Amino acid sequence: MEQQKSFARVLTRKDVLALAFGAMIGWSWVVLAGTWIESAGSVGAMLAFLIGSIVVIFVGLTYAELTPAMPKAGGEFVFSYRAMGITPSFICGWILALGYTSVVAFEAVALPTVVEYLVPDYKHGYLWTVAGWDVYASWALIGIIGSIILTIVNYIGIKPAAFLQGVLTLLIVVVGLMLMTGALFNGKPGYMEPLFVGGIKGIFVVLIMTPFMFVGFDVIPQAAEEMNIPLKSIGKILLLSIFLAALWYIMVVFSVSVALTEQQMHASSLPTADAMAALFKSGWAAKLLILGGIGGIITSWNSFFVGASRFIFAMARARLLPDFLGQLHPRFKTPGNAILLVGVFSTLAPLLGRKMLVWLVDAGSLATIVAWTMVALSFLILRYREPEMERPFRVSYGKPVGFLAVIFSLGLISLYLPGSPAALVWPYEWLIFLGWCALGLVFYFWTRSSHAATRAAMQEVLQIEK
Repeated sequence: MEQQKSFARVLTRKDVLALAFGAMIGWSWVVLAGTWIESAGSVGAMLAFLIGSIVVIFVGLTYAELTPAMPKAGGEFVFSYRAMGITPSFICGWILALGYTSVVAFEAVALPTVVEYLVPDYKHGYLWTVAGWDVYASWALIGIIGSIILTIVNYIGIKPAAFLQGVLTLLIVVVGLMLMTGALFNGKPGYMEPLFVGGIKGIFVVLIMTPFMFVGFDVIPQAAEEMNIPLKSIGKILLLSIFLAALWYIMVVFSVSVALTEQQMHASSLPTADAMAALFKSGWAAKLLILGGIGGIITSWNSFFVGASRFIFAMARARLLPDFLGQLHPRFKTPGNAILLVGVFSTLAPLLGRKMLVWLVDAGSLATIVAWTMVALSFLILRYREPEMERPFRVSYGKPVGFLAVIFSLGLISLYLPGSPAALVWPYEWLIFLGWCALGLVFYFWTRSSHAATRAAMQEVLQIEK
């Protein structure tokens, strides 16, 4: 492929790790730690995250083998094409586009929501009400400004985006280590009572939330063409990011549980921040933790900005989206048009209010799990069909791992179905998901005339020298 069509290979091991780890530890650990402990107890919540991380690791193992084997932007789309052909790869690509863009949009709403904790009553200039949520100009402006800044940073190069990611991830880690260190030295083990709440049912309530806390490691394949590291290292870094995220969540639960009594936790609107304040006996510590949480919003936002734009680029390169979305900027070596498209969506998102975006991200979460399932299937199919395919990172006991990854992924999908605790809300979230699928069906038939060009383009992509 011509040089002008090539990405700039500039990402280091640290950049890749920050991209994945920063994507997984967003704002949820600040908001939900108290809920996890109240639902399952201190030990029960930690056990739920341990079990949940094991489930995700099986899916992660399939990504760890396939990504260095096919280090191309659009990872899941490329994997499913090689294993199953155009139609399944289109399904995987289209469905994952919903998952990635929904996270980008949600983070644009999360930022102004979090600012309220630092600057109460800053909402002015009522605009309108969407799904029962009042949208204010000053509130939306925070998200819009943040979105424009991230769009510019991503447009001018992956390295500036990686630098921002690294700085903010370091901020989060420093704040988190302060919380955990304070818990080890100043925490009171007696506060951990009750260790379990609701028995197995309580653990399950938290367990169904844990996979969604780990969404983000799957951004790594999207940046594979921009990494300047040995291929074998990609799989190791991906698995390391999952391990670190699991350790992070377990230690956050421990830290909050030894800092606050059951009554204090129940009365708190933000238990993690109040835990930080209690451990250091100062209000500044709580504000510092909230700043770390804001850093988490931006790292997650930035990671999925990278992921969404590269995924759109990959589908356009395969002639399944308009050609202009598959062009790289001649100077910055970024998919500039795809980035601008994601940026427009992200910038408009705050104008829809928080309620609408919660529905969107819930539907997007199901889409992401469907993509996980298709990656696990692709892994298994390629193990049988192409056993001699070059695999720089080869998973031991691949076929059993593949089967378990498929089973676990299908189990996660079942959690979204009617009657389950995490079922999508009818009609709003289901209409978003099913409407997106219907639109994809229309788009698929519209692009059928270009499928011969798609096969040629994908053959070229898969035959590029690694």
